[in-house]
Amino acid sequence: MRSLLTFIFFSFCVSFSFAQKTPAQTNSIERPRLVVGIVIDQMRWDYLYRYYDVYKTNGGFKRLMGEGFTCENAFIPYTPTVTAAGHTCVYTGSVPAIHGIVGNNWYDNITKRGVYCTDDDSVQTVGSNTPAGKMSPKNMFATTIGDELKLATNFKSKVIGVAIKDRGAILPAGHTANAAYWYDYKTGDFITSTYYMNELPKWVQAFNARKVVDSLYKLNWHLYLPKEVYAKYCTADDKPYENKPLGKATSTFPYSLSQFAGKEYGRIASTPYGNTLTEAMAEAAVKAESLGSNGTTDMLTVSFSSPDYIGHSFGPNSWEQLDNYARLDATLGKFFAFLDATVGKGAYTVFLTADHGVAHVPNFSVENKLPGGAFNDVKVLNDVNAALKTKFGYDKLALDFVNYLVVFNNDLIDSANLDKAAIHKTVIDVLLKQKEIAQAFEIKDVMNTTITAKQREMMSNGYFPSRCGEIQFILKPGYVEGNGNGTSHGLWNPYDSHIPLLWYGWGIKHGKTNRETYMTDIAATLAGMLHIQMPSGCIGHVVEEVMK
Repeated sequence: MRSLLTFIFFSFCVSFSFAQKTPAQTNSIERPRLVVGIVIDQMRWDYLYRYYDVYKTNGGFKRLMGEGFTCENAFIPYTPTVTAAGHTCVYTGSVPAIHGIVGNNWYDNITKRGVYCTDDDSVQTVGSNTPAGKMSPKNMFATTIGDELKLATNFKSKVIGVAIKDRGAILPAGHTANAAYWYDYKTGDFITSTYYMNELPKWVQAFNARKVVDSLYKLNWHLYLPKEVYAKYCTADDKPYENKPLGKATSTFPYSLSQFAGKEYGRIASTPYGNTLTEAMAEAAVKAESLGSNGTTDMLTVSFSSPDYIGHSFGPNSWEQLDNYARLDATLGKFFAFLDATVGKGAYTVFLTADHGVAHVPNFSVENKLPGGAFNDVKVLNDVNAALKTKFGYDKLALDFVNYLVVFNNDLIDSANLDKAAIHKTVIDVLLKQKEIAQAFEIKDVMNTTITAKQREMMSNGYFPSRCGEIQFILKPGYVEGNGNGTSHGLWNPYDSHIPLLWYGWGIKHGKTNRETYMTDIAATLAGMLHIQMPSGCIGHVVEEVMK
């Protein structure tokens, strides 16, 4: 009898120990308690190694690289490489040709108007009296991995998105999210819309009442690292081609931010404190919503928007961007330590990637004898319309350049019975005469155009007919739209499309792969790891090397 009891007790202990190995279980399927998706808005892959010696041993980047798995050659598989399309691709595993988010903005050929990616006039702002909350994911046609997680758990999982940018919170969180929260630049509060709820939760109200932004402003922005470190990695502190988003005559340290407290709340986005604010909101969400402690797998999507604001203004070789990434590393380290203490180390899975990279500031390239420079898109559009008027007698037959595509006034072209093929040929002829443009062609003929297979695939993947123009043009490497000051992104080139992809935590082994992987593989890999269906437009593949 004693032997039988001993056997039963031993069996129970073994069964219990096996059960405890799984942080969260649904019908005995092993899953982490929490999935945390982190997107760094405007992070080139090379920042992992360019700033490696600056990152702390207890910071976020070395923790991910030292204990997790890195995909060294992860790429964006479409153009344009911009924020809304990038965030959507990460979480849907799809491309604009399927999910429909072809840019941050586009011209809708059906409604004949410009559209912002998350616009929704059918909903109202929750959390302020401004129109900043009239947003939802309705323009996104595919499900996200968060949607599929909720379906797999019969909507028991919680999915919440947090970001400064509305599109960085809404599109990752998906259609069935419990909430998405973004920052209102007018009020300095996190808000949402009636798509999700009719009133902010008490915890969000309490967070907003703290006015964290004002506390951060009062810290001002001083150098985070010894001054000699910046000289090692960057150009001079003040360059004439850097923009000045923080209200001073020069782009030099230190920056006085206390002057903005209580009023100019939008300025925080162009400082590293935008990341600090986002991380604080993410922590608050985990605590208040008990994410990772709800008996099933939850998901938190976090987008750090400030690197994009800083990068656009100062460029990738600036003191400001180095300072930002050194501070972001510490912020990520703090966040992971918080997750260890709250959810449990080894009980959550993290991936970190970027929505796009960035080009050098055009005038930096000119200064250093690199290929590239400024592309004056306004002048070229005027030249296009001048040529069209001379030949066809009408003004503004070309409405705009949107996402490197020419949008036409087709109502006028049709009503005047003009020769559309001749119009297209005229435009292509003008574009090909520009020294900054490498190629121009009708986008519907992209698969038969004499460009590289990589360019052809990326541009085809970005084409959704009702939301795109008709003539595609490709800039030569290093050229950026604008006047040469500040910089941007959006093209097929590696500086815009080669992104970091790091995995860490539950179910992830340590290592790396140098084979080419894609942004679309993230959702597919999560689906495989969680044993759930891929999102409805997913074209990615599981990165098998990542998983234990």
